[in-house]
Amino acid sequence: MNHYNSLMKILSDYASFEINIKNSRFLAELFPCEKQDQARAIVKAQKNKYFDSTHVVHAFMLGLKGEVMGMSDDGEPGGTAGRPVLDVIKGRDCTNLVLTVTRWFGGTLLGTGGLVKAYGDAAKGVLENAEKDNLLQEYVEKTDFSFSVDYGLHKSIKKCLEDFEVIDINEEFSDKVKISGKIISEKKKAFFEAIKNLSAGKIIL
Repeated sequence: MNHYNSLMKILSDYASFEINIKNSRFLAELFPCEKQDQARAIVKAQKNKYFDSTHVVHAFMLGLKGEVMGMSDDGEPGGTAGRPVLDVIKGRDCTNLVLTVTRWFGGTLLGTGGLVKAYGDAAKGVLENAEKDNLLQEYVEKTDFSFSVDYGLHKSIKKCLEDFEVIDINEEFSDKVKISGKIISEKKKAFFEAIKNLSAGKIIL
């Protein structure tokens, strides 16, 4: 599957899923994440939180095309844990997330095939829950912008922001109004033109 042509989905919120297999408990959890150091911090926090567990396996995928990825078996036999979890993430075309599967050993060895299936099923379960709750949204590239505007133009600029569906708008009021936000990158050019025309070229973005 070529991730470079398809639209990736990104995770907007936490999700979890749990299964028990032969008395072993597998808790799968999904976290939104954008950077590698953030991913490491999430995994570290999980290990601290579940210090009584046998393994905290993880996989992550980051970047708009899912170009940054990583995984760890955390002591499980090589290739039986992190890899199946990462494969499930890749198969779903989603990015900017960390998926951890915490295992509490129940006394029965599952064998390599059993482990691959258990970790894979846990990962599938949590991603299905996220999809069901509408937490995986198609990624749309956005551009940050900011500019200052005179109070006289403030109202018509606000209308323009609405028309272009600008998000994360922040306004600071001083001698002028400083406006910042995010615009869908495809609309950027038209938006900048509209702002320029509204202000007769006075506003510099």
